[in-house]
Amino acid sequence: AAPSIAAALALAFGLPATRARVAALEVALVLSADHELNPSSFAARVAASAGADLYAAVGAAMATLSGPRHGGVAERVAAMLDEIGDPSRVVRVVQSRLRRGDPVVGFGHPLYPRGDPRVEPILAAARAVGGKKRRLRSLEAVVDAMALAGAPAPSYDIAITGLAVALGLGAAEATAIFAIGRSAGWIAHLLEQRQAGYILRPRARYTGSFPEGAL
Repeated sequence: AAPSIAAALALAFGLPATRARVAALEVALVLSADHELNPSSFAARVAASAGADLYAAVGAAMATLSGPRHGGVAERVAAMLDEIGDPSRVVRVVQSRLRRGDPVVGFGHPLYPRGDPRVEPILAAARAVGGKKRRLRSLEAVVDAMALAGAPAPSYDIAITGLAVALGLGAAEATAIFAIGRSAGWIAHLLEQRQAGYILRPRARYTGSFPEGAL
């Protein structure tokens, strides 16, 4: 029988497809699959509404996911972990960032003021496969430090980065897990939009000034 997508993904990353790794990846893929009209899914729907084929619509979604405020957040979380290094430095780095007004990346989601429900299942999967990894301990210490500071709760990006860390992978692989999981949602969205049969074409309202005598 062909391997599951999670098993194939583990092998593609150069990891033995153990039961624990496959189970952890399955959790992440399922929880990544769809998330309402997020930017990349909306891009897929816009492209599909214009008649673009499946590959082009998924390409539009992937291009959108690459942005630093969407799928690229994992790279920024990883860069923060590089800055922290040892878990003993977490409180110092977090407090320093907060004092300077610099963002602690991966916290606060506008849809989840009480916390992103995807975070704990993915972090639990991460602990199951790599709970002793120093980098994962640093990440969880950041979560604890932010909670003590009364900051917003962690978002999906913290969790998916944590899973990649637990598997011994980097930010690029975290984004790949995100994209492969979300591709199921992209395809569902674009098929639904095709069936709807209308073009997504929002109107715009001009808010600038008019040249004298134009009205």
